[in-house]
Amino acid sequence: MPFFLLILFSYLLTPAAKPFVAPDYLSVVPQAGDGILSILRRYELDKYRCNLDKFCELNKVTLKNNLIKGKKYLVPIQLRAFDGKSIRSSLGISNFDVAKGIEIFNTLMLSKGLKSKAFKVDKILWVPHHTLNNCAATESKTTVSTNQAGKAPISENERVDPNFQQTSNPGKRKFPIFGDTYAYTPLLSSRLSGKVYYIDAGHGGIDPGAIGRYAGHDLCEDEYAYDVSLRLCRKLIEHGATTYMITRDPNDGIRGGTILKCDKDEEVWGGQRIKAGHSARLHQRSNIINQLYEQNRKAGIKQQITISIHVDSRQNKQVDLFLYYQSSSEQSKKLAQSLHQSIRNKYQIYRKNGRYSGSVTTRDLHMLRECKPIGIYLELGNIRHALDQQRIVLESNREALAKWLFEGLSGQ
Repeated sequence: MPFFLLILFSYLLTPAAKPFVAPDYLSVVPQAGDGILSILRRYELDKYRCNLDKFCELNKVTLKNNLIKGKKYLVPIQLRAFDGKSIRSSLGISNFDVAKGIEIFNTLMLSKGLKSKAFKVDKILWVPHHTLNNCAATESKTTVSTNQAGKAPISENERVDPNFQQTSNPGKRKFPIFGDTYAYTPLLSSRLSGKVYYIDAGHGGIDPGAIGRYAGHDLCEDEYAYDVSLRLCRKLIEHGATTYMITRDPNDGIRGGTILKCDKDEEVWGGQRIKAGHSARLHQRSNIINQLYEQNRKAGIKQQITISIHVDSRQNKQVDLFLYYQSSSEQSKKLAQSLHQSIRNKYQIYRKNGRYSGSVTTRDLHMLRECKPIGIYLELGNIRHALDQQRIVLESNREALAKWLFEGLSGQ
């Protein structure tokens, strides 16, 4: 075959470069009284100036323009195909934090009723403009101060307020964080005096964590982890421990009933708003714990423990309560094993067949790796499994979990 024909044949077999296709954006019709900013707030886009700029660019408007009733406007949320594998492979990105942020955003839009189906069902990802464009949040400008090498810097408005307290009236032992019914917390003993506990209830704020469905309602991981955490916190305080609820909800308190309403108004210790980015949220919490740890260490406190409480989300699999510990800490391992044995003993008493399959292992998790105190990390069960749901939706079971954890931690 002539040489020029070989070249032509090779050229014909070479796939043509894919033409650039402009992304599709979500379109909305303004509600009565809507302006640009109210639409951005509805879709959780108002914290980033670049979203406002993109809205104006897409719709050829300015902030001064009134929106026209009945007209469709493009919102800076790209509609991208989900490949059924992962968000990163779907979007051609490698950053885990960005992908996690997009997953949380889609979950939030679903919980707010703005998105009709989960992205794994309709195969459509909603990708907010700011996530792929490295936009800086516009909430506040802070002065950065030095911090430990390798740690996220702590801005001035993130420093722990030394006057921030768990209770508004120490003399009367009133702790408003527990709600009106449980605010009064009597001192039953002093056997945990001199011990400090940091309780981190997983997720919160705009991140509800895993979501299950029960009796037609959403079960948000952060709400159930928070309720068990609050109950544990109160029991520790009843016996003289100094206990910090790192994640805090100003109005929930300890709640009864099966359905704990999902919300996003949680804060962290000191009244700080929970940060939006996945990595930023974790560093925010570990920084707070480490600051408090240093304050207490300098005051002579030697026994300090971090407890992170979550609810697992394994599909179609029942799981018993399981634990992780710090790979670098023998004390963490011993504490986790002791708590694991305590839970096993309870199962032998209260479960008909006496079986308990919960594990205790190490895992490289931020809240174990980056927090200075001895740390353990618990998963209470599978929020998406019908049997495991009973462990958290029944108030009596949430109370039992808190009691068992307390007894395991206190050596009862």
